[in-house]
Amino acid sequence: MVKIRQKPPGILRHMITQPAKLALANGSVFSGTGFGASGEIHGEVVFNTSMTGYQEILTDPSYNGQIVTMTYPLIGNYGVNEEDVESRGLFLRGFIVRELCEEPSNFRSTCSLDSYLKQNNIIGLQGIDTRAIVKQIRIDGAMKGIISTKDHDDASLVQKARMGPGLVGADLVCEVMPESVDSWTSPLNDLGRPAGFTSCAADDDGPHVVAIDYGMKWNIPRWLTDSGCRVTIVPGNATAKEVLSLKPDGVFLSNGPGDPEPLDYAITTIRNLLGKKPIFGICLGVQLLGLACGGNTFKLQFGHRGANQPVMNKATGRVEITSQNHGFALDADSLPDSVEVTHINLNDNTVEGIRHKEHAAFGVQYHPEASAGPHDSHYLFREFVQLMQPVSA
Repeated sequence: MVKIRQKPPGILRHMITQPAKLALANGSVFSGTGFGASGEIHGEVVFNTSMTGYQEILTDPSYNGQIVTMTYPLIGNYGVNEEDVESRGLFLRGFIVRELCEEPSNFRSTCSLDSYLKQNNIIGLQGIDTRAIVKQIRIDGAMKGIISTKDHDDASLVQKARMGPGLVGADLVCEVMPESVDSWTSPLNDLGRPAGFTSCAADDDGPHVVAIDYGMKWNIPRWLTDSGCRVTIVPGNATAKEVLSLKPDGVFLSNGPGDPEPLDYAITTIRNLLGKKPIFGICLGVQLLGLACGGNTFKLQFGHRGANQPVMNKATGRVEITSQNHGFALDADSLPDSVEVTHINLNDNTVEGIRHKEHAAFGVQYHPEASAGPHDSHYLFREFVQLMQPVSA
């Protein structure tokens, strides 16, 4: 479970500064100050353009294997609280910011970002030019890197960065999926519920959703619960037989980390569920759905990560501002005729949503459940509920 400890009132805790460095596989080295935990860690270095929601980013299992750089210059202003946690732990490898706020100010805050990372053994780095990091990633692509508070030799660090593990071909889902079946009953927090959205508390007559957890953010089952669903969560390696034995009215495919193509067990399960139950996938879930339908995926140069990504809904012509976090995408040209592209990214025209023409199955690449916003796309949960309704004779 994610650890959060209450800071004693009236005590300001100032960090003990420690030199730290980031080395990239392209040979660049950045010197700054460490915070959070001490040590050394490898990861793929990526960037996120969100101005808020850093706790959602920290607790999103989709960042497993990655060192996250925030483009907004001041991070930690509103501290950390227990209500915004999105998973059972922190799975990202490291966290990079331009400037860390040491004295957060918010009525919900229970500890500082520095303390939070220390408690969860995550290395942070501040005081470096994050704009330069982002520029290099945009030119050279997301690349392997290393953060160290103990090795300050540039040549040594660059060599370690180049020798570090990559994401392509690795199964990172097995490190973040739950180990057992569990039920979910918690609705959205009042502060996280969009204005004008009325919660529909699930009862015994609500549709039963089995959510396959590949590294699921907790705001997804909260949204399903608020939409009137009864939710059962199963591990990402559950078989179609195990899912169907729970008698679901619909199946949800969650987000998760890394490359979808090595996840043969998940692709087989989804392929065996198609046509049997309505299916809704988000992020990694839609990639796996596309693979199960016969499509292919590819690695984006630097991915889409942030709360400001424009997406076009092809059916309505409406542009949605979306929250995203992915480094892989579906190849539109590889999708069979039975699958249509429903949403596209307006920055690079990549696939952001698909729908099966013959079976009740659809999904989106972005995150309609994002707790820090935006909230343009939460209608998708209503569409899933409607898809699970019995067909009138």
